[in-house]
Amino acid sequence: MRLPQKSADAAILSALLFPLLSAAVGNLDCSHIRVDKISFDLSSLGGPHSVKHTFDLGDTKERNATYTIDLCQPLKKKKHSGDTEGTDCPNSSRICAVDNLVNKNDNTHMVEQVYPIAGELSERGGANLDAKWSRLKASTGHEDSKKEGLSLELKGGFKQTDAGKKQPQMAIIEFLCDRSNSGLENMPDEKDDYERKAKREDEKEAPKDDSTPSLTFVSYGESEAIKGTDLLRLTWKTKVACEDAKEKQDAEKSKHWGFFTWFILIAFLSTAAYLIFGSWLNYNRYGARGWDLLPHGDTIRDVPYLVKDAMRRVVSTVQGGGSRGGYAAV
Repeated sequence: MRLPQKSADAAILSALLFPLLSAAVGNLDCSHIRVDKISFDLSSLGGPHSVKHTFDLGDTKERNATYTIDLCQPLKKKKHSGDTEGTDCPNSSRICAVDNLVNKNDNTHMVEQVYPIAGELSERGGANLDAKWSRLKASTGHEDSKKEGLSLELKGGFKQTDAGKKQPQMAIIEFLCDRSNSGLENMPDEKDDYERKAKREDEKEAPKDDSTPSLTFVSYGESEAIKGTDLLRLTWKTKVACEDAKEKQDAEKSKHWGFFTWFILIAFLSTAAYLIFGSWLNYNRYGARGWDLLPHGDTIRDVPYLVKDAMRRVVSTVQGGGSRGGYAAV
């Protein structure tokens, strides 16, 4: 039994679009966040940012764990970073962990393990990102309800255990409202390892001042709520997590565009007033009609010819005089 042409086309279109739609659902949009009818824009926190935590193993050794997160796009190593095969997290990772063993005597580092904490990794041995936003004030927990900001839950990562099994990973990042903090203060510089988009001048990182970084490590270990899953907790202090931050950003943009709107409006009205008054004057004083009504009518009529002549001159200059030494053929 053959399907009608329209039904067959619809089936083919659905089959082609389904993977794209699935990927779109798993995407993490950092600039358009809407929770409990409140909008947030965290795009200023985009790019790879790292937090480190050290476990002391005695007099001579320590374990150094580095967690790198990109809130707005998957992490991507630079081609010239010098990393060898197997020392990168899979593509589509959003949080990557690197465990190093450090010898305190000679300060040498040895990479023990690299694994993704979160990402859209269902096709790379993990699970879906499954990003979930929530307001801290709306939390059922007594302590969280006193805070202003957002909580983000990310999944999809995995870690190889000593037994050869995959241990699921997840992360919870709390974005705390701090009106004096952009969210980029005192961040470790990871630009040598990860690619990042160029930022505007007003989005550049704040200078370091030896104080606590905006992004801090809280804990890492087995989740109490989800058995068999490791949970990474981070805290990120930033003014863009305040519930009125988006409104203030929009108000500033409206104010900025309002100036240009008034400028264009005044310029348009001034030009219209000049043309109307000049036309009225030419009509009453000289009895002018048609093009002669307009002020500087001759100049306005010559504009197309002036433009055409200017373009001809530009083309002639670009093409040059050829091999005739500047003389044209007669």
